[in-house]
Amino acid sequence: MQEPVRFAGFASPVSPTPEELRAWAADPTAGAPQIAAQWDLLLADDPLMPTLVELAADPMCPKRTFALHCLYLYAADAVRTGFRAHPKRKVRKLLDRADSLGDAWVSLWVHNTKALISDPDLFDYKEWCQGGLARRPRRL
Repeated sequence: MQEPVRFAGFASPVSPTPEELRAWAADPTAGAPQIAAQWDLLLADDPLMPTLVELAADPMCPKRTFALHCLYLYAADAVRTGFRAHPKRKVRKLLDRADSLGDAWVSLWVHNTKALISDPDLFDYKEWCQGGLARRPRRL
């Protein structure tokens, strides 16, 4: 197995553009930037969510699971903060967009996010924030 290499395509890894994120995600050897221990949390924010949905829905994307993980982080953050972190209208708009893609993993994320919105007790830190649902996609 090849060691991840540093990706030099970010002008600023703490705030990559959608194009930079797509280029990073397409490179199977590129590792996550070492700028922050939790780079996933930096990315799981409103501006990059459409790009992350696109990457998570692409079965050929080498970073598909990572993108899906960011979607789960975003949803958990929205629900756990009572939609203060991410407004409910933005979350619903993203869910509609994601659902229209027809990808099985992203459709599961949509279903699970709607279930979490309806029942916040479905939140489990390991599943939503540590990648459990991204590594083992399944219906809640």
